[in-house]
Amino acid sequence: MVNLPVIDMIRTGQNIGRLRKQAKLSVKDLQDIFGFATPQAIYKWQQGAALPTIDNLVVLAAVLQVHLDDILVIDSATQVQISA
Repeated sequence: MVNLPVIDMIRTGQNIGRLRKQAKLSVKDLQDIFGFATPQAIYKWQQGAALPTIDNLVVLAAVLQVHLDDILVIDSATQVQISA
């Protein structure tokens, strides 16, 4: 077992929701920015059920005017088993 950084999806989702509200953007605003037909992806991000793709994460950071590190929550204490 090795300690490797793991993204905390729930807390990352909470960050996305909090930062969206701080930027005074609605879910519909983000839906329009990303060109999504429905808002489900954004709700999944905020609930921690899914993460944005790398390219969407970069756009999200730009739209929210924050760094990627401000969105992602890393849990460095999680133990992960790796195969050699």
